[in-house]
Amino acid sequence: MPEEFEVHGPHDHAVEHAGQHHDEDPFASRMAVITAILATIGALCAYQSGNSENLALYYKNEAAIKKTEASNQWNYYQAKGEKQNLAELGAALSVGNAEAHAKFAADVDKYKQQKEPIRAKAEEIEKEVVTSDAQSEVLLHGHHRWAQATTLIQVAIALSAITLLTRKNWLRNLTFLVAAAGVVSGAVALFAA
Repeated sequence: MPEEFEVHGPHDHAVEHAGQHHDEDPFASRMAVITAILATIGALCAYQSGNSENLALYYKNEAAIKKTEASNQWNYYQAKGEKQNLAELGAALSVGNAEAHAKFAADVDKYKQQKEPIRAKAEEIEKEVVTSDAQSEVLLHGHHRWAQATTLIQVAIALSAITLLTRKNWLRNLTFLVAAAGVVSGAVALFAA
């Protein structure tokens, strides 16, 4: 029966050594925990960035739809105005015919009354357009803040990895500084919303 040999590579020895002597390198342990925390914060910021962007696009789309709806209302208003003008012309031309003149005068009054609610609705829809546009702008600004926070956190994660390799204290401090800037940017985005 052939014997089986177990061959250990350098990675296996490093893992075994780290498992036996994990307390001997607190610097690496701390940097690993900091990296994990930064990755979590970065994931949350990235989620919020995407969510803000999606909502901004939603409100911008709503504004476009409402703008079209308002345009339709104004076109309807204009059509009623044209009918009113034609009725006024008919009334002016039918001065000799009392029955026709009365019909055209009644039409003029009818179109005047029909136009007012149409105008009011068009103006109301235009206000909704302004509101949706404003909401979109606020959310888009928030998206930019979240994106900045995400970028800073990602840079801090990269610096943390380099710090682990070089073990430089000044680089660790730079990592903390960039991470803090990312967290502050995320907090500004959170509380500005």
